[in-house]
Amino acid sequence: MTLNTLDVVAIILFFLSMIIIGVISYFKSKNAEDYFVAGGKLPWWLAGISHHVSGHSGAVFVAYAAVAYTHGFTMYMWWAFPVAVVIIGTAKIFPVYWVRLRREFQIQSPLEYLSVRYNVLTQQIVAWSGVLLKVFDVGAKWAAIGILLHVVAGISMTTGILVSGVVTIIYVTFGGLWGVIVTDFIQFLVQILGGVVMFVLVVNRLGGMNSITEIWKQLPPGHSNLFNDPYSAAFVGVMFFVYFLSYNGGIWSLATRYISSPNEKEASKAARLSGILYLIWPLILFFPMWAAPVILPGLKNPTESYGWLMLKILPQGMIGLVIASLFAATMGMTSSDVNTIAAVITRDILPVVSSKFRNDKNGLRTARITTFIFTLATIVIALNYEQFGGVLGLIVKWFAALLGPTAMPLIFGLLPVFARCGPRAAISSIIAGLITFIITKDMKLDSLALEVGLPTMVSAIVFIGVGLLTKTVPEKVKAQMAALKKTM
Repeated sequence: MTLNTLDVVAIILFFLSMIIIGVISYFKSKNAEDYFVAGGKLPWWLAGISHHVSGHSGAVFVAYAAVAYTHGFTMYMWWAFPVAVVIIGTAKIFPVYWVRLRREFQIQSPLEYLSVRYNVLTQQIVAWSGVLLKVFDVGAKWAAIGILLHVVAGISMTTGILVSGVVTIIYVTFGGLWGVIVTDFIQFLVQILGGVVMFVLVVNRLGGMNSITEIWKQLPPGHSNLFNDPYSAAFVGVMFFVYFLSYNGGIWSLATRYISSPNEKEASKAARLSGILYLIWPLILFFPMWAAPVILPGLKNPTESYGWLMLKILPQGMIGLVIASLFAATMGMTSSDVNTIAAVITRDILPVVSSKFRNDKNGLRTARITTFIFTLATIVIALNYEQFGGVLGLIVKWFAALLGPTAMPLIFGLLPVFARCGPRAAISSIIAGLITFIITKDMKLDSLALEVGLPTMVSAIVFIGVGLLTKTVPEKVKAQMAALKKTM
């Protein structure tokens, strides 16, 4: 299929708006603090929307759409619902701690506090492993949008990846966090519009509002179940723990949304807004994906279900709008990741690698160069995504399995109950988790819960176990913990 003029115009206008916002935002970044944490002046509603948009990508319409097609409602139960519960349930804990770290220690990267909390070696291990992990994760997001464009518009994978990647490079490199935040807001509006259009047209095709409940009778058995093997209750439990680590700051860009808030109250409000969006919006977003087996029975490749659904449902002229919403979902997450990874490289890695970066007078220039290079690396991974097990393999198996061990010291390190867990506990837990992943990666385990969650579970046991063997807490850690308890 080829896109008509209206479709092409919608997509071009979307990309132009992203570039223009990036260029305008260039002038809001006077220094590295503006570039990485918006000067600590991010309004709660913008932070909340950005936190939500940055937490998912176009992979939802590829990898997650495939699960919705083959297994039904369980897709909501193991992704959106636990994410919402985790964010809302911890809204007065982790957002507050991240704001206090910026206020008390002037951090711009989520990892800066680790050099005091543990030591420089721990900080570097977390930084390097996290950066390498994010190269693959962001690469998977580019690949997802490439797949959708190939199905819907016949555009080659390479072209789709390069177009979205290059536009993102422009607005992120120029605009920094302000560029990311403002484009997140525009992308959120576009995504809502595109998602609502798909929802309304699918409901209308199925016979009206009654189809929202009646559709489940036409779907294969098990599609209406909360848990549908291999996505069992145990798997959802594992994902709860993974999301607890990732959405509270294990995904570094999400921690940045809290760090950039002006105070604790604003950060908590941002978290609650993001959580409410996760609770409600996916029910509308996923409905077309759940209905897809009725409209498109017998698809050989479920990862293409949303793309074929667009071709089946949308009239000419509307496809461009929904494609723009898919771009928005992907670019919102990837640009946020890129900006925060650049902060980690600039603030945590480069000063250790070379002394000339410790008091860098050209910090803003360094930040932009780092941003540019990292984004290029993710595009290279995207162009070779099949070698890493496809999109679902990269996101669920690689990212979920490896995020836990690398996020454990970062998130647990903020909690006073784990104050005795020092550098030995942190490093041991990371190594144990990575070894577990390497050993089990090619093994056929009895459950997906074990396959995804075992590295994180082993990492948690080692972290806590080694911490219990430690009898004293260093004074510098006590002082840091005391600072986290301070209120304005």
